[in-house]
Amino acid sequence: MNIRHLKLYHSPATRSARVKWMLHEVVGDTFDVVKVSLIEGEHKSAAFSLINRNHCVPVLEVTWDNGGSQRILESAAMVAFLADAYLEKHLAPPPGASYARADYLQMLHFGSTQMDAILWQLRLHERLLPQLERDSRTAARYRKKFAEEVEPLLASRLKAETYICGKEFSAADCVVGHGVLWARRHGLCRGEPFQSYLSSVSHRPAFASAFADAPHFLVES
Repeated sequence: MNIRHLKLYHSPATRSARVKWMLHEVVGDTFDVVKVSLIEGEHKSAAFSLINRNHCVPVLEVTWDNGGSQRILESAAMVAFLADAYLEKHLAPPPGASYARADYLQMLHFGSTQMDAILWQLRLHERLLPQLERDSRTAARYRKKFAEEVEPLLASRLKAETYICGKEFSAADCVVGHGVLWARRHGLCRGEPFQSYLSSVSHRPAFASAFADAPHFLVES
């Protein structure tokens, strides 16, 4: 089957931004965006519950050329799916057993699991939870873990190459690059080579399109 149409349920400055970035990379502007206001609680509405019972964005709705459709709920799965669906864009090594494919998948999922898990805990305990529910010790532990484990791994790669998996931009950069932006909001990933990395990815037209609706998300060093 071939893809006939794509629709993204999206809220700026959330994980859905990396899927929007990937969509712009593979199909330009030829997809629909439905904005879901988290501040206004639209993700908790009865209407949105029919789209995603988990009450969160992103949601990617894929319409196939046979008229059928399905919804993908995990952002990393969306990015990986789009890279493989549009292999002619060369944003992922071809499926199959290869060093390049294994390394690409490792970093894509590292960005969506290890990085995400730590950054989400920082966001919860430093910004989102009511003051009495925040735990400064939890935040400090995760901040230390990110600084001592995540940053050095990323930095070693970015000192060696322009992008997270080598000389060429890949879908893994949509996930890791988004994570680096998120980390910088917490004062992490501030020095070189992260500045050079963000300079490289931010010059891509798809990046500019993806983040045009959330200019406050980009934090300067």
